[in-house]
Amino acid sequence: MQPVFEEIDFQQTPLGDISLRRRSEPRLNDVIIYEVKLGEEFLMSSLFTEAEIQLSRLGLKQVQDVFGHNEKLDIVVGGLGLGYTAAAVLENPSVNSLNVIDVMLPVINWHQQKLVPLAETLINDLHCKLTYADFYQLAGSHNCGFDHDQPDQLAHAVLLDIDHSPSHLLNENNSAFYTKAGLESLAGKLYSEGIFGLWSNELPDQNFVAL
Repeated sequence: MQPVFEEIDFQQTPLGDISLRRRSEPRLNDVIIYEVKLGEEFLMSSLFTEAEIQLSRLGLKQVQDVFGHNEKLDIVVGGLGLGYTAAAVLENPSVNSLNVIDVMLPVINWHQQKLVPLAETLINDLHCKLTYADFYQLAGSHNCGFDHDQPDQLAHAVLLDIDHSPSHLLNENNSAFYTKAGLESLAGKLYSEGIFGLWSNELPDQNFVAL
């Protein structure tokens, strides 16, 4: 089998150049992998998705433990990426609505143009909405929720998969979220006893957990 390496898209963004590429991995029987890079930094890979999937499954399990299995759930996901977090949310039949927020328009376009493997799963599901916006600005806003069309709608869960960790940020402007004021603003957009789940590339930050 001939090796595969293809740059599917390359775009300039306010955070730097972002690219989507597709390649085969000879060490794994030439499995096809999709990768996203921001500048020279790897953001995501279809080879490593278990943590993103479990963020959704564990988060929704906790939601249902609190609200019950008959509750129709409104979920917000911060960060679209290759769609693994969002697709795992949609596996749950109790999901009433899923709002996936991403500040990178090219990433949303990849899904709408069906350039990535899970695009059809998200685009064809009527429960799922892709929103081009800055999650952190919406989370910090006191004027609206996460959906401009339904500004008073609360979420049962907010699942965040953007920064590498609370101390390793993609954009230093995100730092205000990881503070008491930032989390209080987020809490105001959740139902009472709603769930906030955070993906991290590092071990749990106990100072942030305590906060």
